[in-house]
Amino acid sequence: MANLFGGLMGNYSEVTIPELMNQYGAYLMPQEQIRTGFKLVRDAFIITDERLILIDHQGVTGKKTRVASIHLSSIYEVTMETGGTGFDDCEINLHYITSPYHKSNNLQTAAYKFEFAKKFNVQPLYTALISIAHENHKRLNG
Repeated sequence: MANLFGGLMGNYSEVTIPELMNQYGAYLMPQEQIRTGFKLVRDAFIITDERLILIDHQGVTGKKTRVASIHLSSIYEVTMETGGTGFDDCEINLHYITSPYHKSNNLQTAAYKFEFAKKFNVQPLYTALISIAHENHKRLNG
């Protein structure tokens, strides 16, 4: 019941890899492996060894689905907010490059916000994503 309430409030909760494979395995590239994943009531995001897969079920029935990817190599900054008192939720903000060429003069970027229940420990996810961003920063500026 708590997970459903959290999902209704716009908070992600962790899902097992077998469940993610069963439901979203068709969206994986050949040889791509799921590392972890999170789900709202209908929507989900999955972290693989190559990218973040964002799954947005649309419409009343949820049959219409939008699938988007953020390649791990494009992430350059990650911020985290832990939950406070009251109704504050945890957040992770991800900043990434949308340009096809990461070392260009006309670089385009975007941001995406993930919200979790305030009791969810976002620190391990933040550490994993900031580690990726740090390696990308060295690669892009080296």
